Formats: sequence, C-alpha cells, structure tokens
Amino acid sequence: MKKPSGKTLATLFVAGLLCTALPMNAQAALPAELLDQDAPTLAPMLERVLPSVVNIVATGEVEMQMHPFFNDPFFRHFFDMPEQPRKRENQSVGSGVIIDAKKGYVVTNHHVIANADTILVRLGDDREFEAELIGADPETDIALLKIEGERLTALPVADSDSLRVGDFVVAVGNPFGLRQTVTSGIVSGLGRHGLGKRYEDFIQTDASINPGNSGGALVNLKGELVGINTAILSRSGGNIGIGFAIPTNLVSAVSEQIIKHGQVERGRLGIIGQDLTSELAKAFNLKRNRGVVVAQVVPDSAADKAGVEPGDVIVTINDQEVKDFAQMRNIVGLMRIGDKARIELLRDGKPRIVSATIQAAVEENLASSDLHAGLTGAAFSEIDPSHPLAGRVEGVMVAKVEAGSAAQRAGLQVGDVITSVNRKAVTDLSSFRDLTRSTGKLLLHVRRGNGALFILIR
Repeated sequence: MKKPSGKTLATLFVAGLLCTALPMNAQAALPAELLDQDAPTLAPMLERVLPSVVNIVATGEVEMQMHPFFNDPFFRHFFDMPEQPRKRENQSVGSGVIIDAKKGYVVTNHHVIANADTILVRLGDDREFEAELIGADPETDIALLKIEGERLTALPVADSDSLRVGDFVVAVGNPFGLRQTVTSGIVSGLGRHGLGKRYEDFIQTDASINPGNSGGALVNLKGELVGINTAILSRSGGNIGIGFAIPTNLVSAVSEQIIKHGQVERGRLGIIGQDLTSELAKAFNLKRNRGVVVAQVVPDSAADKAGVEPGDVIVTINDQEVKDFAQMRNIVGLMRIGDKARIELLRDGKPRIVSATIQAAVEENLASSDLHAGLTGAAFSEIDPSHPLAGRVEGVMVAKVEAGSAAQRAGLQVGDVITSVNRKAVTDLSSFRDLTRSTGKLLLHVRRGNGALFILIR
C-alpha cells in the first residue's frame, strides 16, 4: 500500500478539522462544493460573492478647521498673506453590496458617503457608475444607493438571527484600496453595542476588517449576506481581530423604510429606563436579571396611554425578549408609527400585558428664517426618551439633517445633543431658539456618542 505524502496528510487534516468544527445545521454546515477534489477551498462560493461587492469613492467638500488668526484681515495684511480657503475637497473610499440587481440598489455605510457631492461605484469587472443617494440613516450607519446598469449581481440575504457564536464567516471589501480582498474568521460575539451609534446590534467577528472595508459584505459559507462591515476596535487604526458588522435583519428593515420614505421614520414608546441589574432584581424581589426597569413615563406618550408605570419591568415586546435598554431601543426604533407593541411586564412581581400604539417622535424644525443660516436643513427636538443621554444632560437633540444642507456641512449629525450655544446653557427648545437667532458666529457644544466636541457655525 502506497504511503500518503505529507501534503496529502495535511490536506486531509484540514478537511477533517473543517468538517468536525462545523456542526451540521442550516447555518454552519460545510457546503459540499467547498471541497474541490481533496482540497478544501472557498473559491467556488467567492466566485458568486465577489461580483456583488463593489468599491465606493465618495467625493465632496468639507469645512477646514483653522485658527481664526489665519483669516483675520489685520493678521493677513500685516504678514502679507492671502486669504485662506475655508473648504477643501475630501475623498472617502469604502465598499458596498448590491442587494437588488433589478433595481440597482447598493447598501453601504452612512459614514462612507457622508458629505459627498458625487458617489462613484466601481464593480469588480471595472465598470463604473455614478450613484444616486436614495437615503441614509446615520443612527444605524446605513445608506442606500442606486445605480443604473445591466448584468448586476445581487447577494442573497440570510436571516442574521440564525447566526451563532462560532459560525464561520468571510469578510469581503476593499481595505486600503486593495479591491476584492477576502478575509475569513468566525462570529466572535452577537448583540454588541456601545460604539456610539444610537441603534446598535453588532455582529463581532475576528475576520480582518480594515479601513476601506466599511460597507462591505460579511457572508456565511453558503455565500449569503449576514452583515455589513462597519467598524473595528483598535488603538492603532489597524485590525486586531475585533471587527463589527451590522446584521442583515437590521439592514433590511432600515433599507425598506429608506426605499418607501427616503428616510427612517421612527416612532417612540415614551419610556426612560435602565437595565435590570442583579442588584435591582433583588430590590424588586425578582428572580430574573434581564429586562428594563421603567424609571419615567413621558406624559401623553404611547407608554403612558397603555398604562405603563414607573417601577414596571419590561421583559418582552411583541414576544421578543428584552435583555436590556439598548435592545429595547432597537426593537422600538425599527417599529413604524402606528404599529402595535404588545408589552409583557412585571408589576410588583406579577406579570401583566399591555398594548401600546407607537407614536411619532415629537420634533420641531427650528431652522427657519429667524435662526442662524448655518442651521438651515436641520430639525431639532427635545431629547428623545430613548436617547442614551436622556435624563443625564439638558439640551436639544438634532432630529434630522438634510443631505447637502448648511447644517450637515457644519458637521451636525442626527442624534447630536447640543448643550450650549456660545457657552450659554441650552435647557430646552425655547432657549435654543433664543440663543441661535444671532447673525454672528455660533459655538455649539455637542455631546455625541460617548464623547463631546465643539462645532463652529459661521
């Protein structure tokens, strides 16, 4: 009997490792086509996937941040310096995924195309198309583009709720401008949040995701889209094995609203709450430590009309388990105005079910003729109860920013909380209105995610 070579033994070992590491279920089973003769390979699957992943180049102008001295007339005259340009051209490079070949829909990250005047989509076969921005949702970092072209290939979309920690996944994109790059890994975690976006339910993976991968595809071994690559956790800017993708179920829900309305029309439940910790569970004499404790109910809100009270513990919404406040915000944030929410809660330890009708979020457009021109295109509201800063700071929330508007060019983003104008505190919409009627420069102090910054409105 002929003794097998070292190469053959190594191939058999890898094939055996893959087959034993992947349990035979609908999500993680190893497709037979991945075994090319006696060598395991992802090539057949990737041949179908690669035509659907595109390169995106977004070009636009951004305001230059410079010291006021450089544009001071006396300073420039004294040093015989020309006036400095206030804007410069900025180019952002990322990735995208074709999700509808007939209609030419391409999904990517909002941060890839933010502030873009022109968006170029380049396919794997080197065809190029100028894309139309259908709409974007900064709060989930999702944007939807449309291109007019023939012979487009769309990726089939999988149910991201079926993902499990340990499932094998492949990331496809254009990191550092290296087009059609593929990396592989596993799902390292699910339901991650805390990255600064308002609605978060990230897939964590150790498949390498680097700058330029944003908006690219995370696929399972069947070549189905399970997520849109969006961020990494890194101190150096390079990949350290902790990357994040937006799950397809969230992407699909947001995309459907963008197609229908041009934006995401979110409703609100009207609850300010906190996670049910083990300490709170003991205080409420409960045996569970998952859920949301209602700290405050907004008057005349959907929750108020449904009979929700402070001290209630919400455990499910429409039969979806509510593990924490972030998850509850995601569930409600994807519901449409007028939808019914069946809420299971505990009151004094006893189960109770109430029904609420999701209402429109209250917002007031203050970017009118009597306000500063630099705020044109933005809508402002009181801080939404579901906002992470609700109950923690005073100010007004940026509820809407129109693409290409003066407010967007200034750097305002949806979800920003403005706490002061020219170092004077903003307490509500009325005070914000009074402080922004100035015709001079406005210095806004803005809370964004876990940080803060100043934005100068000229």
